[in-house]
Amino acid sequence: MKNIGIIYGGYSSEIIVSEKSKEGVMTFIDEKRYNRYPILITKEKWCAVIDDQEFPIDKNDFSFTILDKKITIDFAYITIHGTPGEDGLLQGYFNMLDIPHSTCDVQAASISFNKFTCNTYLKGFGVAVADSVLVRKGNSFNSKDIVEQLGLPCFVKPNAGGSSFGITKVQKPEQLTPAIEKAFTESDEVIIEQFVAGTEVTCGLYKTKNTQRVFPVTEVVSKNEFFDFEAKYTASKVEEITPARIEDAVRDRIQSISSLIYDILGCKGIVRIDYIISDNKIFLLEVNTTPGMTVTSFIPQQIEAAGLDIKEVFSEIIENEL
Repeated sequence: MKNIGIIYGGYSSEIIVSEKSKEGVMTFIDEKRYNRYPILITKEKWCAVIDDQEFPIDKNDFSFTILDKKITIDFAYITIHGTPGEDGLLQGYFNMLDIPHSTCDVQAASISFNKFTCNTYLKGFGVAVADSVLVRKGNSFNSKDIVEQLGLPCFVKPNAGGSSFGITKVQKPEQLTPAIEKAFTESDEVIIEQFVAGTEVTCGLYKTKNTQRVFPVTEVVSKNEFFDFEAKYTASKVEEITPARIEDAVRDRIQSISSLIYDILGCKGIVRIDYIISDNKIFLLEVNTTPGMTVTSFIPQQIEAAGLDIKEVFSEIIENEL
């Protein structure tokens, strides 16, 4: 049987989400077909974690040793949200070692991880995005000019990050500077986006050499002011409706745009793309190339709604790369 490394952890606040995703992926990969090894990557250590024991990773070939037996990995399923698993760093490392992995390659990962770059790039292909301003740490900015350009309310987000860490919905001019400072705790760049009122939806998909599957669209109804960290990970704070309560034509358009974005960026594996529908116009929010994989995450919900077997989906993605 092939050895599958389930890579989790990371260098950002999202490590707590990655740990939950690892638990999900462990159940989604067919234990009858593959040997599954959870591998933790943090700034402090790289190790396989088996029965609560840690076995250090040899970074020269990404192997580890148990009872004098060396174990090498045939396929890496990356479920690190944030750096280094979502921004291309780990992808480049695995490419150099010639280890197939579950996510897109370096260029697509680095572009999609940078929200401002990704949205500006896709805008050139006709994808609608909210107006935004980028602020870099150490550079001066004028709050008054930003408010005049984007209006209020607006969203302040870390430019490289996810799971809604460091995000603020700014309602008053005096809230902007503190919100930017908060976002800088998660990223060296901050994106300030125009607020677009509407229905939030998300669409997952994957493509292999033989198939392409665009999943049913999920509608996200947050009971908080926006879909923040608490709403994402507290069932009572959000309603997730699959399939979304939207017109068939809008659904088809979202699925079509998602497929187009996947191809433009050169994605691989399972990707999830978030949107806001406002006055029947579809605005891109962001592209997630390593989406959450907890048992209650959007992707497992969408796979179930599509009538697919999640173990078959994961096997298909693994075999496509092997």
